[in-house]
Amino acid sequence: MEKDADGFYNPAPAATPAAEAKPETKPEDEKAEAPAEAANTDLINSTFEVSVTLADQQADSSSPLYSVKAFEDLGLHQDLLKGVYDMGFSKPSKIQERALPLLLSDPPTNMIGQSQSGTGKTAAFVLTMLSRVDFNLNKPQALCLAPSRELARQIMSVIIAMGKFTPVQTEYAIKESLPRNATRITAQIIVGTPGTMIDLLRRKVIDSSNVRVFVLDEADNMLDQDGLGDQTLRVKNMLPKAQVQIILFSATFPDHVRAFASKFAPNANKIELQREELSVDSIRQFYMDCRDEEHKYDILVTLYTLLTIGQSIIFCQHRHTADRISARMTAEGHHVASLHGAKDATDRDQIIDRFREGKEKVLITTNVIARGIDILQVNMVVNYDLPLMNERNNSRADDVRPDVETYIHRIGRTGRFGRKGISVNFVHDRKTWQQMQQIEEQTGKKIMRIETNDIDVMEEKMRKAMK
Repeated sequence: MEKDADGFYNPAPAATPAAEAKPETKPEDEKAEAPAEAANTDLINSTFEVSVTLADQQADSSSPLYSVKAFEDLGLHQDLLKGVYDMGFSKPSKIQERALPLLLSDPPTNMIGQSQSGTGKTAAFVLTMLSRVDFNLNKPQALCLAPSRELARQIMSVIIAMGKFTPVQTEYAIKESLPRNATRITAQIIVGTPGTMIDLLRRKVIDSSNVRVFVLDEADNMLDQDGLGDQTLRVKNMLPKAQVQIILFSATFPDHVRAFASKFAPNANKIELQREELSVDSIRQFYMDCRDEEHKYDILVTLYTLLTIGQSIIFCQHRHTADRISARMTAEGHHVASLHGAKDATDRDQIIDRFREGKEKVLITTNVIARGIDILQVNMVVNYDLPLMNERNNSRADDVRPDVETYIHRIGRTGRFGRKGISVNFVHDRKTWQQMQQIEEQTGKKIMRIETNDIDVMEEKMRKAMK
């Protein structure tokens, strides 16, 4: 089959997936261990407007399978239903009502889904992967890519929890997850990051001939040509060309990525929220008006002295900044940890697990966990440095425009599942003030100024915000 000019293979009709065999028990030698805390599924009753665009315009929107109100309506195997209810789901969320019937229909159809954080999109694509697996076939059948090992591990925790009453076998494709001399992965569902997945496919450690589902979480980041787009496309081109259902989910889709996504997942059903609903209303946004760079740190420490905060995440532009703040706050008695890409895999796993367990109250990080991480106790996000476009791979070094998409993802780490949260931005000169103003204009959400010269006034305003 020939590639087109952009490196895509011309699509062929999707084949019907292998029949699902009745599962019995989950194997004791499960390869991938779930992180310390499985994703909580306390979904709110979403009021979001969900827009659906069907690939087949002749589809009957009045059909009972166009939208469902109960998981029983989906024709799921009983062992999968048990897993869904065991996780705490009682009924589909708004996005699941519309997405699941389309995701599970036969023949399989591609999907591009845009759904705000905390609305159940992970459970939707995980349920699809589990539903497509033939448990009698010990070969890879579903691949899922994420932009970071932290998000890959979180997705795996949902797969293991939802599939706990099935014999599903899972494995990671993340750095240092397998011995270098591994020769064959027989797990049915594999979750990983693009670089490692490419390596395992190239070395035939993963046999892709039976893959039926290919999922991208945080798909806008995975497809962005300034980031992971080339690697993701290489993975896709190593998969069978005829029978793979492609599923893309993200909270945001910039216009240039949206066009690429439509070609990456041709003839896809599309589900999206109204764009103005993407910046979470349950998050109150503030900015600290600081005098200079050093004053930022003084105010940061004051903030943690004044307020009783459950858990929080502080985002910095550079790794050395994260480490420096972590060292200074630790010396002053705060329970903090820094997390970034320069740390080795074992350290990163231990740090995120300790934070999930509440052993560390403050996580200081770069953009490595800006996307998709669900930690319910987080009630404050601090943008010590605002995210900029020049932080993206291959972006111009002089492009100091604010990265609004990353900002939305960052502040979305708080206010999860409808809970209240606050975000605090640090501004210390005219340039950062202008960047913050651009974020305010593009999100359409007011960011309230906090005066930092009077600690008493600062404390009063922040305490009111935390109530």
